[in-house]
Amino acid sequence: MKKSDICILLVDDEPDIIEIIRYNLTAEGYKVTTAKNGIEALKVAKKHKPHLVILDVMMPEMDGMETCIQMRKDPELANTIITFLTARGEDYSQMAGFDAGADDYITKPIKPKVLLSKVKALLRRYNEDSTSKSEIVTAGDLEINREEYKVTRGDETIMLPRKEFELLYLLASQPGRVFQRDEILERVWGNEVVVGGRTIDVHIRKLREKIGDDSIKTIKGVGYKFVE
Repeated sequence: MKKSDICILLVDDEPDIIEIIRYNLTAEGYKVTTAKNGIEALKVAKKHKPHLVILDVMMPEMDGMETCIQMRKDPELANTIITFLTARGEDYSQMAGFDAGADDYITKPIKPKVLLSKVKALLRRYNEDSTSKSEIVTAGDLEINREEYKVTRGDETIMLPRKEFELLYLLASQPGRVFQRDEILERVWGNEVVVGGRTIDVHIRKLREKIGDDSIKTIKGVGYKFVE
């Protein structure tokens, strides 16, 4: 995918930050749209369906956490990468961000070259998913459609945030196999994000809430497996 085809939505209530980041992303060749708060961001995202959303945490009207949660409820944004933009010293929990459905976080202030490298790494992950082989996995009573990022059980559609979907897809692709925690982190989160083992636990807990407690088993001290 060419840079000129990639749409990035930048959301921040500080005009100076918007202008600096937009300038650098546009100069790099990306198409950039902006919003100054969460409510406006939801409308812009619905219209433009961005590939990447860079989302400030502390904003008026609707903060970044709630905005991320609302975006993850929209099936049309299921494949969108969302990264939080956070200030050092801000009352922000990385775990809370991942729990809300974010894929990553960027700490500001950030040097333009570092920001561009981060954006490239995030979009590389998007391109890898987009060019991967379309596949539908049937596991137990679940049908997991990787192309549409959709999970169905009979007539019921279960909408999952991106990382929850990728985690479920990984486990369900080989029922009965125990995936070690390090492998899960590498294959679902990649090398661009430094996260702890508790991140996996949070996503497993949320998956169990949505698909039931019986499908994913904990292998104490090792990892997790999917059982049919």
